[in-house]
Amino acid sequence: MCRHLAYLGEPQSIGELLVDPPYGLYRQSWAPREQRYGTVNADGFGIGWYADGDPVPARYRRAGPIWADASFADLARVVRARALLAAVRSATEGCAAGESAAAPYGEGRWLFSHNGALPGWPEKAGPLAALLPPAELLTLEARCDSALVWALVLRRLRAGAEPGEALAGTVAEVAAEADGRLNLLLTDGESIAATAHGDTLYHRSRPGQAVVVASEPSDDGTGWARVPDGSLLLATVGGVTVRPLG
Repeated sequence: MCRHLAYLGEPQSIGELLVDPPYGLYRQSWAPREQRYGTVNADGFGIGWYADGDPVPARYRRAGPIWADASFADLARVVRARALLAAVRSATEGCAAGESAAAPYGEGRWLFSHNGALPGWPEKAGPLAALLPPAELLTLEARCDSALVWALVLRRLRAGAEPGEALAGTVAEVAAEADGRLNLLLTDGESIAATAHGDTLYHRSRPGQAVVVASEPSDDGTGWARVPDGSLLLATVGGVTVRPLG
């Protein structure tokens, strides 16, 4: 399992979003409060963010725990972003290690994260892999369940699907073959789409100013709303909508 977070709004530093909150994503790497599968997220981390005037996000990913990265403190202190997706990783058994397996995955303007696991990996992943052309299988970023799920989402986005449609369709497709935990998070820097399917998801927004979607609250302040399991969330700085996945 993993913990992840997406943010849209007024520019903030990475540290303000991930490190400074008392129960922020940085702390969730070793002390998550609501994680039901696994106890620590030390198998890698990643941050993707959007700079003003550039629709293609930058990514910073590492294979080790976020607290052990000597460069992260400086990065978090000085880099400011109007949109961000970040994740800390607890690897599924049998999945590849390394930086390439850490979210966020990306292509073009998209950033993606998967909080969950596919049961029986990799033996039971065959029917899902068969949904992709061989060329796409050969270009997976990593040999892991999350990279395969990302490839299935990306196939739908390339075909013109809207973000929510791409996530909901992928969850249905994967669940039909291997009903794992499929909390998915996707952003293009202007909107956020997310699913709650087997694990916790929350959002907090200040309409017209900012919105955060996260695996768990980063503080005990007001405004956090839990997303019911089996839901699709769509968000912009203008507001949040939640509806059933089916």
